[in-house]
Amino acid sequence: MRRLLIIVPVLILASLFGLFVAMILRGDKGPAISRLVGLDAAAFTLAPLDGAKPVTLTDYAGQPVVINFFASWCTPCRAEHPILMDLAAQGVTIIGINYKDKPEAARAFIEQLGNPFAAIGEDANGRTGIDYGITGVPETFVIGADGKVLANWASPLDKTIIEKRILPALKSAPTPSD
Repeated sequence: MRRLLIIVPVLILASLFGLFVAMILRGDKGPAISRLVGLDAAAFTLAPLDGAKPVTLTDYAGQPVVINFFASWCTPCRAEHPILMDLAAQGVTIIGINYKDKPEAARAFIEQLGNPFAAIGEDANGRTGIDYGITGVPETFVIGADGKVLANWASPLDKTIIEKRILPALKSAPTPSD
């Protein structure tokens, strides 16, 4: 009986360790599959950060876009910002959604780090975040020209994720003529 009390916890710990090692060897750094992949992206109309016209997903219909939920108070958002700047420099259209943040703080964030976004909408109450099922910020979605969610990434982007997930999803995006 005593031996069993020792063996069972050891087996449980060994199993957990094996699962942990398998996750590391898999190479992903965070959750990458959304329940929304393959479904129509949620429509939104948001107040713009810059005071221009409202930001809507329908303004980008017919072209693939990346939607990035961010906030100035989010340290990982700062870390991924240069990656977004590089992605925008490659010609990718990125819509920024300022999640539960003060507009003046978001403006200062963009002024300090640069603006990779084609448009920035204010999600002050988090409703759009709920519609997209985000688990926090940063979170990024690839939307196809047909309006379907092609991919998402629920942690900070890095070059590996851009190369392995975001760019392949954008390249696979059907065009309106497909």
